[in-house]
Amino acid sequence: MILAETPRRKLVTQLVNWGHWFALLNIVIAVTIAAIYILNSPAPGSAVGTFYLFTNWISHIGFLTFFGFVILILPLCYLVPNAKAVKVLSSVLAALGLALLAFDALLYNKYGVHLSINSAQLIRNETQTAMAQFGWQQWGFLLLLFVVWLSFQLIVANALWQRIGRLQKRKLGLPISIFFVSCFVISHALHVWADAKLYQPIVQQDNMFPLSYPATAKTLMAKYSLLDIEDYQQRKALQFNKTINGITYPADPVYCSVDSSKKVLLLSLVAGEMPTSIVGLSKFEHHYLLQSSLEYGITTVLYGLPELYHDALQKYSPLLLQIPSSLGLNVSLYLDNTKNQQLRTYQQNWQQFKQNLFDASSNLSVGFVKAEQLNELLTESVLSQYQVIVTNLVAQNPLNNSLLTNISVNKSMTSLEDLAPTALHLMGCAAQTTTYSTGDTFTQKSKLNYIVSTQGSKVLLLTNEQRIEIMSNGNVRVFDLNTGDEAFSQVNTNILSQGIKHLSHFSAKRSNKPYK
Repeated sequence: MILAETPRRKLVTQLVNWGHWFALLNIVIAVTIAAIYILNSPAPGSAVGTFYLFTNWISHIGFLTFFGFVILILPLCYLVPNAKAVKVLSSVLAALGLALLAFDALLYNKYGVHLSINSAQLIRNETQTAMAQFGWQQWGFLLLLFVVWLSFQLIVANALWQRIGRLQKRKLGLPISIFFVSCFVISHALHVWADAKLYQPIVQQDNMFPLSYPATAKTLMAKYSLLDIEDYQQRKALQFNKTINGITYPADPVYCSVDSSKKVLLLSLVAGEMPTSIVGLSKFEHHYLLQSSLEYGITTVLYGLPELYHDALQKYSPLLLQIPSSLGLNVSLYLDNTKNQQLRTYQQNWQQFKQNLFDASSNLSVGFVKAEQLNELLTESVLSQYQVIVTNLVAQNPLNNSLLTNISVNKSMTSLEDLAPTALHLMGCAAQTTTYSTGDTFTQKSKLNYIVSTQGSKVLLLTNEQRIEIMSNGNVRVFDLNTGDEAFSQVNTNILSQGIKHLSHFSAKRSNKPYK
């Protein structure tokens, strides 16, 4: 028995066909909106990571949109016997859903979180702020914007309804479905592999999109001896993500006084050859340059933080300069061609910098100089009036770098992160260095038996005997500090974990404001 096609059945079939095309169009719109997540997130940094990003972007956003169609719009096609009502209700739902996606994208862009119960308080605070600040013009504009958006959905819905017959004849459903399913399968398969390998260019994208739960298979892989769980857990504990969404600088408010009678000169060589010795200065051999570029080295000297934070630091004034200046001391900075607007207040030309130094009118002088300028500055008079620290940012051996100074060095090893806290300490500031730097003053013995920093995507941790490199996926390589040869020896994972925690101190999401 063949059932005759009733008008009701024909209408439902036509509505369902229309609904699929309406969903496809909104998938395209949703994918376009979701580009906001990508544009405001760090680049994957590898071809595999980029390919995963593309497939995950298309498949995940497409799946979310299609799922919304299945649970909200598809039932309407069967339950509501009126095509006009279905189109209107579907347009309203689509407009609201995409507006919600756009709001989530903007929330993620600003705070790094998605719409959830956990972010409810944040959203409530933002809403209260908006209600207090917005006038009727702003609310009217937002309402008008939504009306325009809803009108667009209604126009599109009606246009698709009128062309549904022609669209069905094109037979595009199968290739489109194959494309989205392929992206879905590929993205999840890549994530299973990346999760097992702790491959950062992929796993760092886990929270990029809303309601994202990428596939993992660690238990299954371990069952068939494809994954060593103990090794995985160890690498997981040491995993370090070089990407930060923000910085709290300083980590806590800094309160300290300075001694106006103290004078400190901090010089860093940016071009030329460092003198092996300077009369009046002692050489400290165990000083290390861990930064990957001259620019990173300059920023580390001024802020006392590793290159991990350098991009985020551009909107902050370095406390090394800000604290003594705010307390009425004269601060001089010589630095050519800086892009950091926060440094312009302290910046001086060469003649001003030199004259203030020779007159001893500057309490703190920080200069990034060439070799010939270095020799010109370090006169007998300057050395007698200033506590001097000289380091090299262009060393032939980037790791092992010497330091020249006329102060006592009590740390067993030092790095560029130690320069800012040391200079402030010499000026009388007794604030905890952990509030504004990952380094420590080297006039006192350190509580830590290692120094730690970042270089590109890896963490460098130095002990008295070893150089330990921790890759972003948690893999560890150990080298002899003196010879540079790789040493296949066990390392203390507790020290490594402590080092990573120490580095991450300033990336914690806090509410503290910058030091004023």
